[in-house]
Amino acid sequence: MRALIINCTLKPSPEPSNTEALASVVGAELTSRGVEVATVRAVDLNLLPGVKTDEGAGDDWPGVHEKLLAADILVIASPTWVGRPSSVAQRVLERMDAMISETDDDRPVAYGRVAGVVVTGNEDGAHHVISEICGGLVDIGYTIPAQAWTYWHLGPGPGPDYLDEDRGHEWAHRTGRTMAANLHHVASALTGRPWPVPAS
Repeated sequence: MRALIINCTLKPSPEPSNTEALASVVGAELTSRGVEVATVRAVDLNLLPGVKTDEGAGDDWPGVHEKLLAADILVIASPTWVGRPSSVAQRVLERMDAMISETDDDRPVAYGRVAGVVVTGNEDGAHHVISEICGGLVDIGYTIPAQAWTYWHLGPGPGPDYLDEDRGHEWAHRTGRTMAANLHHVASALTGRPWPVPAS
């Protein structure tokens, strides 16, 4: 079984990413369950604007698309900015929109794949970010298991970053491990049990 974590931080490599740090807890739990985990830091790539799988010369999205099709489990990890998903997370969802019309045996290619969300930020808004991203993933065709998210912040108001503060880590890590367990459980249940073809 394979998982893909797309880190939607605004910070390019090698700058430390709070979002990557929390997502790695989920990734480690998936790895402990025998899942092969890959990570992409989207901001390091040239993801052209658009809603097609390939927007032409210089577009790095086709490589990410290949990883998505190879993954049974997807984790979108985003910081919170002005109470919303990062602009990078929005770009990723816009590019994933093409998957709605891509089919495998007449089923949307995301059918039978599961997804969850990791959120960090030094401001309120984590539940809103989770809702926004999960809503987009369901539209694309992903299955969202029970409690397939974790987040960290010390709201209300601005405060320290995840990597600068230990408070709240125990809860976020425990929730992240539960998230990974639930993703793995549902992905395993769906293996070999294809969704029905949508009604025409």
